[in-house]
Amino acid sequence: MSVPRMSISEDEEALAGAVAEALASVLAAPGSHHLVLTGGGVGTRVLGELADRGAAIDWDRVHVWWGDERFLAAGDPERNETGARAALLDVVPIPSDHVHAMPADTGQGVEAASAAYADELAAHSDDGFVPGFDVLLLGMGPEGHIASLFPGMPQIHAAQSTVPVHDSPKPPPTRISLSLAAIRSAREVWVVAAGDAKAEAAAAALRESTSPDEVPAAGARGRDGTIFWLDRAAARDA
Repeated sequence: MSVPRMSISEDEEALAGAVAEALASVLAAPGSHHLVLTGGGVGTRVLGELADRGAAIDWDRVHVWWGDERFLAAGDPERNETGARAALLDVVPIPSDHVHAMPADTGQGVEAASAAYADELAAHSDDGFVPGFDVLLLGMGPEGHIASLFPGMPQIHAAQSTVPVHDSPKPPPTRISLSLAAIRSAREVWVVAAGDAKAEAAAAALRESTSPDEVPAAGARGRDGTIFWLDRAAARDA
């Protein structure tokens, strides 16, 4: 696994622009690309900035996935997919079958939905696990959660690519999340965080001695690269 490094921007607006600029560079490179999206305020802001740079990208060569999702009905405003579509996916010419949303709640149950997404990931992979993610974006909570993996959750140690979550401390409680094993398979993992409330968790996550059980973001590492994209407030203690 890679050693994490920081990229610090002055404020949240500058941070979103810097991440989007770097993402656009990755996606404009030759070949096909698999990108994992995150939700949240700054994550969605990054997608809006990426849409502004979308003309440089051949979207026919891009597949989009999610790191986690609230298990709610399609179109619910709390779903990460809903925000991502408004900010980016309904703005750029990406083929509809390249947008791999996590299943919405249609009454099938979160276990079945999680298993279905694992099957879709495997179907687009070379090894039966997950596709070759170029960049996997993650937000981070004040307590250090990433995707929907919160401190102390047994799902942190899951071997499968996706996990159902029934008891998220942050509502809504029922969710689907990539496992830490799937996250760590990505070529690069980018953790994006802004604000004073994230400073303590960011500092802990950057320390190699911190356990992912205590701070899940400490386990967020890419195979070839790991970047903690922070504004000055979030980088205060790092």
